Amino acid sequence: MNSIDWRFPYASQRMPVLARNVVATSQPLAAQAGLRMLLQGGNAVDAALGAAIAAAVVEPVSNGIGSDAFAIVWDGQRLHGLNGSGRSPAAWRAERFAGRSAMPSTGWDSVTVPGAVSVWSELSQRFGRLPFERLFIPAIEYARAGYLVAPVVARQWAAQAAALAAVPGFAAAFLPQGKAPQAGELFVFAEQADTLEQIAATRGESFYRGALAARLVADSQRHGGALSAQDLASHRARWVDPIAHDYRGYTVHELPPNGQGIGALIALGILEQLNVRQLGIDTAASVHTQIEAMKLAFADVYAHVADPQAMRVDWREFLDEAYLARRAGLIDTDRAQWHGSGLPRAEGTVYLTAADAGGMMVSFIQSNYRGFGSGVVVPGTGISLNDRASGFSLRPGHPNVVAGGKLPFHTIIPAFVTRAGQPFMSFGVMGGDMQPQGHVQMLVRLADYGQNMQAAADAPRWKLTEDQRSVMIEPGFDPKVLEALQARGHRLLLASADSTDFGAAQIIQCLDQGYLAASERRRDGQAVGY
Repeated sequence: MNSIDWRFPYASQRMPVLARNVVATSQPLAAQAGLRMLLQGGNAVDAALGAAIAAAVVEPVSNGIGSDAFAIVWDGQRLHGLNGSGRSPAAWRAERFAGRSAMPSTGWDSVTVPGAVSVWSELSQRFGRLPFERLFIPAIEYARAGYLVAPVVARQWAAQAAALAAVPGFAAAFLPQGKAPQAGELFVFAEQADTLEQIAATRGESFYRGALAARLVADSQRHGGALSAQDLASHRARWVDPIAHDYRGYTVHELPPNGQGIGALIALGILEQLNVRQLGIDTAASVHTQIEAMKLAFADVYAHVADPQAMRVDWREFLDEAYLARRAGLIDTDRAQWHGSGLPRAEGTVYLTAADAGGMMVSFIQSNYRGFGSGVVVPGTGISLNDRASGFSLRPGHPNVVAGGKLPFHTIIPAFVTRAGQPFMSFGVMGGDMQPQGHVQMLVRLADYGQNMQAAADAPRWKLTEDQRSVMIEPGFDPKVLEALQARGHRLLLASADSTDFGAAQIIQCLDQGYLAASERRRDGQAVGY
């Protein structure tokens, strides 16, 4: 059997599930939807899709039918990557956003072509075992008959309600009786059930080239948006080869740009040059070193990552050993620093994972971006739309500058780990720029400190703020560690116990005759299996 440290040293509400067929998600009803697919003879892809489609209904504060989605699939022999991010409307020009200091985060000018539906269809067609329509049954039931709103979802719903109430379609869809539903309250959305039935019956064609597409375009035009029928009709999810880097005997796989997964690999590549293990688990020295490596990685990511066709640096150059060694050499073990990018040549997301007894494993992530996304809900459809266009830059000359028909910088990143060419773990840590930071912290706990993955998920986390100038700290660290970090010059922001800023991990780790599935305490989630 794999050598696992079965101690659970952190305050936790969860224990892992050990079984031969497993699903882990951030929402229990979605996990149960995935389990239903397995019990009906489906495989891990069917389970992941059943869970993802259900999540679009029961966790609307993070994703929906108008989300994007990415996936990594182990088919029993090799890995496959699927990028479901959509492009900006082809008619967009930089002048459209003149005078703004940042891209819009709500309304139609924050929306890119939604890719989740295309991912559902592609994954099912290539790897699924069950009929496509059957994957939608739990989600349709939840939408038509209603579901009881979970506690964390209710808190996030209420937190976003006021800011989005005036966005077209939002209040009518998500604020029944003029307010967000409370925990335990029944929420019904029959229009969403009708839309899911259309998607199921047409394998997504209605969404991109049929009646649903026409309703999307009509609503865009009604509110001054630029999304066209051609924008939708030309969308395709793209099969890609995952990118990878070794770390302490494990190979970590991410999807290539336009996503930020390369950031996790850069940080791990820098840490590979340093002996983090000898610094000790949860010590100030260890945490400081990880933070500094992540700063260097983010500096490169934010300067260079964009639509692959617009990038000026090949991502492979960021993982060159000589380059990583140079970047590692910039870290001062005793002092926090702020770095610029190098040049090698010189908030609302759901993550879920599923695995079956036949050896198939799926790492899947689906997201609006910030919470409910743009706030736009197309009337009569239940389609809430992403705000992925807010990931573009407005800085002239930047590779990620906004333009028509372009993929934006993307935050959602599923991950996978192999060892000696064999699957070891499918995992993700949802939550905007927390995702690569979470991936790094989980891998360090696994590879350097030997923790089991439930314990690694339960451990307190740190998070660099967007400007990289401060570090958010989750409750649970030894006060002496925080004092030592401050002495090194870190500006610490102490978070509350109920903060949702530190993401949420879902994990499936391979055992010799089954799996360990973990869902962590920071969301309503659940790991299930049989």
